[in-house]
Amino acid sequence: MTKFERLDETTAPAASLPLIEKSKAAFGRLPGLHAVMAGAPALLDGYQVLHRLFAEETSFDADEKTVVWQTINVAHECHYCVPAHTGIAKAMQVDDAISNALRDETPLPSDKLEALRSFTLAMLNSRGRPTDEELEAFLAAGYEQRHVLEIILGLAQKVMSNYTNHIADTPVDPVMQKFAWTPKAQR
Repeated sequence: MTKFERLDETTAPAASLPLIEKSKAAFGRLPGLHAVMAGAPALLDGYQVLHRLFAEETSFDADEKTVVWQTINVAHECHYCVPAHTGIAKAMQVDDAISNALRDETPLPSDKLEALRSFTLAMLNSRGRPTDEELEAFLAAGYEQRHVLEIILGLAQKVMSNYTNHIADTPVDPVMQKFAWTPKAQR
């Protein structure tokens, strides 16, 4: 398998340098995902923008953001993002019961969060073509059209990270290794 380089401020293209600094300022370190993405400055820039928009500009609360992110990570079997977002969920004070249910693919603690997971999966699995019944069930659970569009934003962000981690086989950062995860199909 081709090895993808993990770059830093001494090896990355010049256009990636301010993006690397932004990552280090946000996380106190350069996450492995960002070190790989630095090889394509436009990818790292796009990812940072989408992450900020989803994390800071959507109407989802911390629990709901975690449901969208982890639902996609688990469905894509991303060995890097599931542990990373487990750590992010802890930092956002999301109940471990939510994180564990997402990681283990077991029922979530509320019907509304379960509806969010189901609809996120419907969007992912249908490539943005959920059935009328799936959409109506999502809206009946208390969500709005805005939430449908915000899920699309989350999907775009997670495709960038999950696919990068798949192709680069990005090692899980040491700080996140305590949250290591194995896909259900491999357990």
